[in-house]
Amino acid sequence: MAVFAARDGFVASAEGPAAHFGNPLGEQRLLERGTAVVELGLGVVTVTGPDRLSWLNSITSQLLLGLAPGVSTETLVLDASGRVEHAARVVDDGETTWLLTEPLDAAPLAAWLTSMRFMLRIEVADRSAEFVTVGSFTDTGAVTDAVVEWVDPWSVVAPGGWGYASLEAHPGSDWTLRIAVLTSDAAAALAASDRPAAGLLAVEALRIAAWRPSLRDVDERTIPHELDWLRSAVHLSKGCYRGQETVAKVHNLGHPPRRVVMLHLDGSDAVLPAPGTPVTLDGTEVGRLAASAVHHELGPVGLAIVKRSLDPAAVLTLIADDVVVTAAQETIVPPGAGATANVPRLPRLGAVKRS
Repeated sequence: MAVFAARDGFVASAEGPAAHFGNPLGEQRLLERGTAVVELGLGVVTVTGPDRLSWLNSITSQLLLGLAPGVSTETLVLDASGRVEHAARVVDDGETTWLLTEPLDAAPLAAWLTSMRFMLRIEVADRSAEFVTVGSFTDTGAVTDAVVEWVDPWSVVAPGGWGYASLEAHPGSDWTLRIAVLTSDAAAALAASDRPAAGLLAVEALRIAAWRPSLRDVDERTIPHELDWLRSAVHLSKGCYRGQETVAKVHNLGHPPRRVVMLHLDGSDAVLPAPGTPVTLDGTEVGRLAASAVHHELGPVGLAIVKRSLDPAAVLTLIADDVVVTAAQETIVPPGAGATANVPRLPRLGAVKRS
């Protein structure tokens, strides 16, 4: 049951938590100011045991060896070709590593991790049913009485990471999302308080405006470079892991096959294309819409995954409810993203020191 279901105006999302409470744009403003909280409905997977961090370090994209208690980071599970299979927000409390992921990915992630245990001293558990996840944009913590809190590292390029977006003032620099993991009792106390609540539509619009990637943007072909996910979830000089050779090769060459752009959608007909909608140019499909929302300042916006060679100045079209919607692009990952002549080249897999 949704935590804030008793609040006035509650409209449920497909995932269960509130989509909104009758005023999505107003909720965005409250959320952005740090006044409101939003129930996120994330999956919660825990890993315990003395080998947990070294093991996770060896099978995912982020440097997790020596991760200090309370320090937040993010990691990806890639296949052998470097394609994204799972994504997790990571924080360790000194005894347990907490992995927060999209709700439908918790069970698959836990199952995959369990299959990779071998003889190591670790235990993996999907504990999504035990906890509630709520988010807030504030410098002082989302709520009190959190079991653990994760602070999104997206506002800066993480150590060992790489940001492809060339803007000096990155729109994610003000992204201060904090996610609190609560027991059911703590969540009930929050729901009974007078703290304003926002819905998932509000946080999704703010995410798009911050160019923040999500597992929801991923399809069967996605590699991290295409979403600018090297910024927060990939350490480029750590030891080997599955998919690492593709990460290094694509980054050194500077040619990811696709790239993410932000779309400013024409809202004249008051229709919003849904994620998955084909993006076309002169009748030819050039990509797909990964996410869309109505932002309280920018209006209808979206994130789209398009061909690398697409002209950044081209005006694109999408079809929503039989209505043609035009869209202007804002470049996130440029066509020639990657390492430059002034940056040391990353070693190939065989030359990387193994952890």
